Amino acid sequence: MIYLKTDEEIELMRAANQLVGKTLGELAKHIAPGVTTLQLDKIAEAFIRDHGAEPAFLGYGGFPNSICTSVNEHVVHGIPSDKAVLKDGDIVSIDCGTKLNGFVGDSAYTFCVGNVAEDVRKLLRTTKEALYKGIEQARVGNRVGDISSAVQMYCEKQNYSVVRELVGHGCGRKMHEEPEVPNYGRRGCGPVLKSGMCICIEPMINQGTKHVVFESDGWTVRTKDRKCSAHFEHCIAIRPEGPTILSSFEYLEEIVGKEI
Repeated sequence: MIYLKTDEEIELMRAANQLVGKTLGELAKHIAPGVTTLQLDKIAEAFIRDHGAEPAFLGYGGFPNSICTSVNEHVVHGIPSDKAVLKDGDIVSIDCGTKLNGFVGDSAYTFCVGNVAEDVRKLLRTTKEALYKGIEQARVGNRVGDISSAVQMYCEKQNYSVVRELVGHGCGRKMHEEPEVPNYGRRGCGPVLKSGMCICIEPMINQGTKHVVFESDGWTVRTKDRKCSAHFEHCIAIRPEGPTILSSFEYLEEIVGKEI
């Protein structure tokens, strides 16, 4: 069932999502060569709790940490570890969720660590741009497939591939609600978008093959060819006047800049 949110509920969701954005901004201050992903996880958990919320990922489906940290060829759901030390030239996707006043916030950003090769930066730029191409289609009367197609076409025209096994989703009182929001598909297909729907659009785009491998830890997903993958995510509300982005990259962009 797709749950339509009231104006009041959307404002509560905005608060949860803004806290995610602030958490990503705090993490941006610490992302550097020599830092472990477990250090980032501890910073995130403390920041979220200090702001009166709970980490939405911690314990979700048995996940052991507060953020997902996916480095280089890892697509999503990477488990923070004291053995995962960031190096100059790496990229790291950080997916973060909060639970505040009964609602969930969810957003992700792929950060550069030090001096990243231009071909990898281009992958990140394209994935981030594709996120906004998808958001442009999140309008009352359109369908989920219009979002999916916009993301897929934009990335494939630049010779990148779209992960099939993992998708965006509805969001609200629960982390994952209906509908699913794939990053590939046909225009005019899928559920009709209605005012009050809140969804997470999250392109997961690979430099090489679209095929992925699920690692033995039960969580981490990586590219089959071990080429890099990028992941960007916003939580949005569909409103009569158009899509409203509830999450934010503004806080982290104050640290890393708007340009990748």
